Amino acid sequence: MKTTESRAVFVRDFGGPENLLIETRPVGDPGPGEVRLRHAACGLNFIDVYQRTGLYKLPLPATLGLEAAGIVEAVGEGVTHLHDGMRVAYAAGPPGAYCEARVMPAAQVCPLPEAISFDEGAAMMLKGMTVNYLFRRTTPLQPGDTVLFHAAAGGVGLIACQWAASEGITLIGTAGSDEKCALARDHGATHCINYRDADFVAEVKEITGGKGVDVVMDSVGKDTFDGSLACLKPLGMMITFGNASGPVPPVDPARLAAGGSLKLTRPTLFTHTADHDACQAMAREVFDKVTSGAVKIRIDQRFALDRVADAHRALEARKTTGATILTV
Repeated sequence: MKTTESRAVFVRDFGGPENLLIETRPVGDPGPGEVRLRHAACGLNFIDVYQRTGLYKLPLPATLGLEAAGIVEAVGEGVTHLHDGMRVAYAAGPPGAYCEARVMPAAQVCPLPEAISFDEGAAMMLKGMTVNYLFRRTTPLQPGDTVLFHAAAGGVGLIACQWAASEGITLIGTAGSDEKCALARDHGATHCINYRDADFVAEVKEITGGKGVDVVMDSVGKDTFDGSLACLKPLGMMITFGNASGPVPPVDPARLAAGGSLKLTRPTLFTHTADHDACQAMAREVFDKVTSGAVKIRIDQRFALDRVADAHRALEARKTTGATILTV
């Protein structure tokens, strides 16, 4: 059945969750290189908060959401990897995934294996492919290496814990409660530090015998950046990939020299997935981790689309664990 209209979430002004609005909009036909999708579920991610608040600027009014799963309703000219009725999932721009149906570029939309549910697909694409580029594409990691991973009980974190365990990588996590630390350990973290009760830098140094870690993966930003640098061993790699506590202030490169020729990078998922073939290959690698049982997708929060503001409030208050999805 052809979809002709869809409820969609958008903002007219940057600000708090109360600025999230829902309206019904027409859905057209796909043009060349495009696809029309009917969503079953949409993913919720911190980048959506950054875009809602204006930390990451979008032209206003702006639709939100970068991750969803559902069924292909129609494909445009030149699209060969998708067909009508195919189960798919994606983590891709332009923003606009918070909706029942949409037309969008097809290149980064990925066929979803039958063994993976729509809810799992919506919960895992952005998070799983983020873990993929962190562990496979940013810096060489080998079995026996040690990684410090902040927010280890979150949606990205729980996938990272399992991914690390499946590849023989020691993962030291941080989280904001003993319950969250236990959750991270249950998902494969070798150690997890409650940063509210302990100095994570001192704990990391004790765990590593004073050596520090090979890599830090930090999506928290301002609150953890300085401590993260202090946790690295000489020649270590600092990967800052998010700003949950706010943006990191400007950094004097001399600090990297003083820490022992440290490396610092700020990657984004969408650079890694910009190429169609690379994106599809990354998705297959993530799907393989899930279908093999090495990674299980934990969805701890589900909100109906019309409760999207409540979902944002829960995420910003750090009251969530695992993944959060919007059902449509």
